[in-house]
Amino acid sequence: MCRTGKQPDPDDAGSEKTADADFAALLEDDAEDLYESAPCGYLSTLMDGTIAKINGTLLNWLGLDRTRVVGRMRFTDLLTVGGRLYHETHFAPLLRMQGDISGIALEIKQVDGGRIPVLVSSVVKHGSMGEPLLVRTTLFDARDRRAYEEELLRGRKAAEDARQQAEDDRARLQDALAVLQWSLLPDTLPAVPGMETAAHYHTASPDRLGGDFYDIFPIDGRRYAFFLGDVCGKGPQAAALTSLTRHTLRAAALHDPDPVASLTTLNRVLHERYSGSGDPRYCTAIFGTLEADTSTGRVVVHLASGGHPPALVLRGDGTADFLHTPGGLLIGILPNAPFATATTTLAPGDTLLLYTDGLTEARTGEDRTSLYGDEALLAFAAQHAGKPPLSVILALTGLLDSLDKGVEDDTALLALGVPAPGPETRNDT
Repeated sequence: MCRTGKQPDPDDAGSEKTADADFAALLEDDAEDLYESAPCGYLSTLMDGTIAKINGTLLNWLGLDRTRVVGRMRFTDLLTVGGRLYHETHFAPLLRMQGDISGIALEIKQVDGGRIPVLVSSVVKHGSMGEPLLVRTTLFDARDRRAYEEELLRGRKAAEDARQQAEDDRARLQDALAVLQWSLLPDTLPAVPGMETAAHYHTASPDRLGGDFYDIFPIDGRRYAFFLGDVCGKGPQAAALTSLTRHTLRAAALHDPDPVASLTTLNRVLHERYSGSGDPRYCTAIFGTLEADTSTGRVVVHLASGGHPPALVLRGDGTADFLHTPGGLLIGILPNAPFATATTTLAPGDTLLLYTDGLTEARTGEDRTSLYGDEALLAFAAQHAGKPPLSVILALTGLLDSLDKGVEDDTALLALGVPAPGPETRNDT
């Protein structure tokens, strides 16, 4: 179209006509040129596989001259050894039965020894009487697809290797964390004369260190000390705080076994260690002493609590109740902290149960929005009152397992009991 106000140039008009003529000529398809220069390989073979016709594209891929191929070679001669075997055992039989076959992955040989992956499709052509006369085959160059598939396989292999490495690293980390976690707990509970003991540590996640702890140890020839608690936080910092807490309580008890005195010493150590660090640390704990009366078989328990959930007393008569210790402050928060005290006597068949809040704060219900709670624990404990410590701990272990992922925090359990009258029993650790 001419611009407004400008006369058409005769030379320009001639050029446009020439271009139009060239374009029109290109639209006139030359069947032979389309066959010879097609983007895929074509060949026709007799029923015995002898090549009767082949296009230039396929000859170029093979690096062969037409005179060496037509009438002299069979289709299988173009294939690799593996391809010939597959052709004879699968390709040709299927083609005879079905009359056509498509998308078969094979490899053809080049004169220089190279190989080209191809996708092969063949169809049998029949004469007017229905007799099979020849096979027409199309070969598509699959080198780009092969390279793409190989790249995908390399990517998948790299991803699998990375996943396996991550799993191996995680397993090693979990092993290391487990070793460190158990190093913060006693290997076994000591035999306490006239008593049975049992403990359990429930790890909420194998990928992190918990901060719960417990211990029992002798103070002198007639008394034993025990403690159970929970430090704030998780991970290495919590582990360091746990280690400091356990060693401090053990040392403090040997100096002055009074429960309040031991917790006061721990409070002073934690406050001095962490109050100026910008990262204050604290813990909750129950510390107590056991003193047996060999004449009556009873055990007197004196304990003090610093912000910890109350202990439970399971009586031999089948009842259970909390040993309340209200008012005890978290340990390490203030330079001087008050601690709540309590005293009870364990008669034969009685058990003192200590626990951390991972149990009572476990999530329950279908939506995991409710807490298990103190009252549910009391009701559960009452069902096992009068049983020995090991039975109580096994029942609580089963409870933790039943709560499954609702237990989001580690839980430590410690049971101290006086054997009921009857056959002699041993300490369970």
